[in-house]
Amino acid sequence: MHFAVCSTYPNAFTCCLQIEIPVNPVIAAVSTQKGLEAIGFTESRLQIAAAISKMIGPVNDWQEQNALLTVLPVRLPRAQSHVAAIPNPLQLNAIDTKVLTATPVKRRGKSMFRRTGQSGHIESSGKWWVVRWWMDVQGLEKRKHMRERICPISGPGSLSKTMRERRAREIITSSGADTVEYFNEVVKQNNGVTFREQAKWWLNHVRSRKRKPIAISTLEVWEACLNNWLNPNIGDLPLSEINNAVLKSVIAKMSEKGLSPKTIDNYVPVVKMVVASAVDEQGEEIYPRTWNHEFIDLPVVEKDKQNTPSFSSEVMTGLARWKKERERMIFVLCGAGGLRVGEALGIEIDKHISSDFLTIFIQQKIHHGRVEQRLKTANGCRQVDLHPTIATFLKEFVGKRASGFLFCTRQGKPVSPSNIIRRHLHKALKELGYINPFTGTHKAGNHAFRRFRNTYLRNYAECPEGLYKYWMGHAGKDMSDLYDKIKEDVAFRRKWAERCGFGFQLPSVVPSVPKCTEKTEAAIAA
Repeated sequence: MHFAVCSTYPNAFTCCLQIEIPVNPVIAAVSTQKGLEAIGFTESRLQIAAAISKMIGPVNDWQEQNALLTVLPVRLPRAQSHVAAIPNPLQLNAIDTKVLTATPVKRRGKSMFRRTGQSGHIESSGKWWVVRWWMDVQGLEKRKHMRERICPISGPGSLSKTMRERRAREIITSSGADTVEYFNEVVKQNNGVTFREQAKWWLNHVRSRKRKPIAISTLEVWEACLNNWLNPNIGDLPLSEINNAVLKSVIAKMSEKGLSPKTIDNYVPVVKMVVASAVDEQGEEIYPRTWNHEFIDLPVVEKDKQNTPSFSSEVMTGLARWKKERERMIFVLCGAGGLRVGEALGIEIDKHISSDFLTIFIQQKIHHGRVEQRLKTANGCRQVDLHPTIATFLKEFVGKRASGFLFCTRQGKPVSPSNIIRRHLHKALKELGYINPFTGTHKAGNHAFRRFRNTYLRNYAECPEGLYKYWMGHAGKDMSDLYDKIKEDVAFRRKWAERCGFGFQLPSVVPSVPKCTEKTEAAIAA
């Protein structure tokens, strides 16, 4: 029976001794001032001392080293194995051990160059010999295990081992699993889908999906982003190569062309959604990405510097005196009700206005001359209560009409929001001497009416918070907003609508403007 005996000198030199003893094993521990240093097996202290003395000298020399070494025998049961155990003192100290970090395995794409071909695996299956091999399948990232029969195990048609192997290679060759042509047709098609092709599929998908349908206006923004920025720059790149570095270059080009941080912030998610839309049969992303906004240098949107103009009471009073009756009513209704321009243009007289003209029902909007039942947000579907003075002003504008759009063309079609901005709002603001504090020009968008109404209700009218949020169509932030049922108390809402007012003055006499300049000149000449 072999046992290991180890000893450590005071100068850290270690020696080992192996002893063969055909008797009951006993463990002997040689200890020093530093702790346990050696473990061995023997029958008696004399035998272990004699064995160690051959390696490190007689026992008298130990005493000269201040009795650094002592022999401590401890009896153990009979050993079950003849193999000596390696003592713990030979192991490295965990504190002094340094292990380098393992290098992560880099993921590489599929390559026919790295494939050496395959002979397949032949196995029995029931009464048949079959061959199994790996096969690339269109639409799947990983290869699929294929199987095909070779011959019966016994009886007519059975083949020898050599013939079975030859037949297996013929089957694999005929499948094209190891051919460059098949690789280019299937593998590169699967992994080489371009960003442009995937973006086209993604747009069609989000346009027709039932879960979280997207508004047409949002789709148009995404499509414009793809056509103007993404496809010209990265459209021909394989989808597998769209990563943080590629996105960083796109953002750099957008910044060079003068796009605002908010616009870039709206365009970047399009790239992320297109890449994430490539999934396998199990719904798992084929190209998962961890997007690093710090690395791609995504601009930070500073809300204080965004182009968010609002109108003052003096400007609203001037817009309420605009010479065009239809646009004047749009300005007044948007400023007094906080409506989005698309919501105002979508109002139909017989469907969305109460009989007393004190309440407007927001249920649809107009976008690019088309009616959309889907509003910007779920909270956009609401009832807006008007001040009695605004209700009277609206009733006079409707006149004897009983149906149709509140704001329409001569043919009864909805009015274009862009025409209102270019032909009327910008001209009116220029005449009033309005200056946009963010751009330094006289131009502002239709959303400035909502900012005016929100600012007025929050700061000048002492309106209850839950009520003005409901009128504005803003989403709640906590459970208190969810439990707030002020929208069901119509009498309370109308009381506060009259109490809050609307924040600007209406003209006592509505200006009358001739519809035809030629008739006016003819009248003057007469």
